[in-house]
Amino acid sequence: MKKIVLNSCDKEELAEFVTSLGEKPYRASQMFKWLHGKRCRSLDEMSDLPKDARQKLAEISEILTITKQSEVLSPKDDSIKVLFTLSDGERIESVILTDGKRVTGCISTQVGCRMGCKFCATAKIGFRRNLSSAEIVEQVNMLEQITLANKFTTEGRLTNIVFMGMGEPLDNFENVRKSLLILMDDNGYGYSHRRITVSTAGIVGKMTKLFSLDTPVNLAVSLNAPNQEIRKEIMPVAVKYHLKDMIDELKCLPVDRRKKIMLEYVLIKGVNDSRENALELVSLIKKLPVKINLIRYNSGGDIALKPPSEQDVLDFQKVLTANSLPVFIRKSMGSDISGACGQLAAGYKETLI
Repeated sequence: MKKIVLNSCDKEELAEFVTSLGEKPYRASQMFKWLHGKRCRSLDEMSDLPKDARQKLAEISEILTITKQSEVLSPKDDSIKVLFTLSDGERIESVILTDGKRVTGCISTQVGCRMGCKFCATAKIGFRRNLSSAEIVEQVNMLEQITLANKFTTEGRLTNIVFMGMGEPLDNFENVRKSLLILMDDNGYGYSHRRITVSTAGIVGKMTKLFSLDTPVNLAVSLNAPNQEIRKEIMPVAVKYHLKDMIDELKCLPVDRRKKIMLEYVLIKGVNDSRENALELVSLIKKLPVKINLIRYNSGGDIALKPPSEQDVLDFQKVLTANSLPVFIRKSMGSDISGACGQLAAGYKETLI
């Protein structure tokens, strides 16, 4: 019989499971706090659960863990890339990015990815499988331990969590939803919705579902093109999810007035980085509550793609700024250890051309 994975359950699922065993509903709250608040990874440690209940649970349930395989520190900016092995032997990577007092955990949601973006190393792997909510949350648990060991923050807390690692989060919506509930619960990991960002290639329909959470997290959209033709060329997902439909959905999202949607734009030499491209982008997004994050292409995707010069990036930014758009240039952190945006591949060989 397949065992129930306790740390993959949200509060409601845990309550249903506990009561199905004939236990009192409050036992679920106790277990949730042990699993996620205290990061307990052994039923024996749950001291306020009766011994017979723990024995019963051990027979039909388990607590999933992931194994740290390697940890690489960047001598340039103190970023840390971590390779994890999952229980079935698959592999994922996560990254800790430090910038002053800001310590961001970049976590993965899939092994590989099916989106096929040409500028992304993860796309070369192809799609292998979704991560469970436990595997997603366990990355945060492990990154907190590494953060503590390196004394990046007191008590090992991350200041921010971004779902920007391997995979498309909204292609694994249900497990991402459950992981967000666990991470934001005061009896769980206790992270504020203001400190969590989910990045998507623009899965139409799923962005609206993300905003159905009681406390929606921040949304980042990997835009990367000012029109459908360019986007379709570098992001095959645009064939299914047309740019116009994506923009229309963004216009309708109930974005809190204190928040903005982050538009991520990877600048690729000769593809999407011209002044004309910048002006077209202005026209496309001028009515959206957005801020723009320009990212100079990092090597790792299609070998034919090249990064623009730093001056070209600045020129592109000037066009947007001149049109009253809030725009920032993202620091390329972790690039020397292949841990920057679009570089995560977990050591897999390419399966796509």
